[in-house]
Amino acid sequence: SMIVFDGLYSFASIGLSMLAVLALRTSRRGADDRYPWGREVWEPVVVVVKALALAALCVYAVVGGVADLLAGGREVATGWALAYAVVATAGGIVVTLLLRRDARSDLVRAEAAEWFGDTLLSVGVLVGFVLAAVLVAAGRPDLAAYVDPGMVVVVSLLFLRVPARLVTGGMREILAMSPPEETRADLATAVEAVRERFGLAESFLRASKVGGRVDVEVEFVVGEDSAVHTVADCDAVRQALHDRLAELGHERSVVVAVTADRRWAL
Repeated sequence: SMIVFDGLYSFASIGLSMLAVLALRTSRRGADDRYPWGREVWEPVVVVVKALALAALCVYAVVGGVADLLAGGREVATGWALAYAVVATAGGIVVTLLLRRDARSDLVRAEAAEWFGDTLLSVGVLVGFVLAAVLVAAGRPDLAAYVDPGMVVVVSLLFLRVPARLVTGGMREILAMSPPEETRADLATAVEAVRERFGLAESFLRASKVGGRVDVEVEFVVGEDSAVHTVADCDAVRQALHDRLAELGHERSVVVAVTADRRWAL
């Protein structure tokens, strides 16, 4: 049962990875009349779909594992099981390292997280079957019969954390909530630097992250001592902010407004 669960998890990951590739290609087609802000929203949508599918698989495995435990366990051919676990663990490590080395988008990072989880799953399989082999060698095949379904239950419950984290992050982007704290801190630093450079009285930052794109809206309030008086000065502020944001490396949609009346910035 543990091998079946491991194989199903890996198979589901690969099948959903094909969906992720399609979403990534779609998002890179850019904006048009149907998607005036771009297609990046397909990235978090696919992340959520992938995570929900994997969560459903974990819940199904837990139910099956509990049923096997109540039925008295399941006999395991430990030799072939150990061989499978070794190969699966090695393969998972290789793919995880390759994905992490080139994790430049949320989809790739989600793939890396899934494969890392699958690798941990294979490690758990390996440890469990080693334990089963030891119990069989010690003359306790009755206890060894509980190892397989027990691993399924424990590992499946632990693995629910991976899809839960992916769903949380994906839904934050779909609902246009604030970006991760690190991203927001970088944006705030860039905005504050521009405000101080031009002597602006206040700045108001609104931001969200959708896939690989960061949407930024900044309202600057001009004070009496500000070095901004003309439309050309406002454009200089915009250029300075765009230059600072470009250093952060995000694909971005930026709106910059300059006003002398604070109420229009709130």
